[in-house]
Amino acid sequence: MAKIKAEPFAFPVKHDELALIVIDMQRDFAEPGGFGASLGNDVSRITRIVPDVKRLIQGFRNAGLPVIHTMECHRPDLSDLPPAKRDRGNPALRIGDEGPMGRILISGEPGTAILPELAPLKGEVVIEKPGKGAFYATDLGTVLRQRGIRQLVFAGVTTEVCVQTTMREANDRGYECLLAEEATESYFPEFKAAAIAMIRAQGAIVGWTAHVDDILESIAHA
Repeated sequence: MAKIKAEPFAFPVKHDELALIVIDMQRDFAEPGGFGASLGNDVSRITRIVPDVKRLIQGFRNAGLPVIHTMECHRPDLSDLPPAKRDRGNPALRIGDEGPMGRILISGEPGTAILPELAPLKGEVVIEKPGKGAFYATDLGTVLRQRGIRQLVFAGVTTEVCVQTTMREANDRGYECLLAEEATESYFPEFKAAAIAMIRAQGAIVGWTAHVDDILESIAHA
């Protein structure tokens, strides 16, 4: 069996069951004037991972392996946005408010779009998710079953929130999960480090972590 160099031990990869999931690489989280910046975050931390995310996406495309993108967003009427999510804290802008790039995290708005450098190709699956996890209230599970996918490589943001939540959802559903370390980020470096430690603790209790180069080397020989 092929293996990817990983922590806490090598990831036993099955290339014909493998897909990449890129979590929420959206303008609102990565660009000045977006939702992430309105919360006081340094969005340059997110843009720094774009080259590695792009390399990973291209590697999967070159290998003929599925690439799935997710976007956190809500319906224009906010019917899928719980008050507890909209009203938390005291942000300058709330979800649904009008911002510099349109209504914050609303489906179809400019700021909700995936960064142009990482834009999905025609035919690639895009999952619009109202929650932090990509399985909640979406058809992601159906998409994966239809394609025979049982192993998932994760990239995107933020490591400790939407990425880790989706990995935990996937783990509970029986998927084997691998996080690409350089292709994920948090606004808080200590949160990324803690999330990585939690994911691979106790013998990969949630999943494995690996470097982008090691993942690319493996799928190049798929």
